[in-house]
Amino acid sequence: MSEKGYTKKGSGPVIVVKDLYKVYRIGENRVRALNGVSFSINRGEFCAIVGTSGSGKSTLLNMLAGLEKPTKGEIIITGEHMEAKNENQLVKFRREHIGFIFQSFNLMGTMNAVENVALPLTFQGISKKERIRRAKKMVHLVGLDKYWDHRPNQMSGGQQQRVGVARALVVKPEIIFADEPTGNLDSNTSKEIMNLMQNVVREQNQTLIMVTHDNTLAGFADKIIRIVDGKIVEMVDNTIEKKRKVEN
Repeated sequence: MSEKGYTKKGSGPVIVVKDLYKVYRIGENRVRALNGVSFSINRGEFCAIVGTSGSGKSTLLNMLAGLEKPTKGEIIITGEHMEAKNENQLVKFRREHIGFIFQSFNLMGTMNAVENVALPLTFQGISKKERIRRAKKMVHLVGLDKYWDHRPNQMSGGQQQRVGVARALVVKPEIIFADEPTGNLDSNTSKEIMNLMQNVVREQNQTLIMVTHDNTLAGFADKIIRIVDGKIVEMVDNTIEKKRKVEN
């Protein structure tokens, strides 16, 4: 599948997916969660993968993050083949290259905002002083200076998700994966979080891949990939308002 027209100046693909399949066995039946998916995502791009429940979008996100192995196909991220790595190699790769934003925030209730943001850095052997310095910088970036010492139960859902965004960014990842990041937020707060993610990723020149069922939220992305029954049915490039159908 040609990705002509999607490459931005001064950038190139950071993720390349080729002919990806995932087949599950349920009893004597085979279910194709992904059925021959191919696409690329450029460095610094915000991409939304959109589909209803059961479309294969979450399976695709798990494949990209190295949380599930494909039945067939290739996933090349920053030049490395994810499908060829063993579990230890995948853990190391995620720690060094990837950040995650979760729907349920996944914050530690006994830690304040700065401590939650600093937590991923403990796995990189960084000193406590440096961890706190970096975490405070990220807390400032997401607009939570007044809440740095607040614990999750002292913050609103939107504030907690801002902490989640800061935590994903603090490890300076090349790629950020977001799984329904506004699923537990009201519509106004959702838009605030999407604007925040859009602006921060642009400023940091990081690549963001978001899975969502919400077409309105998908509209914040540079590229939209629509998936139905494990197949890509449409790609939309919002940066040049160019739209094309993908041949089945």
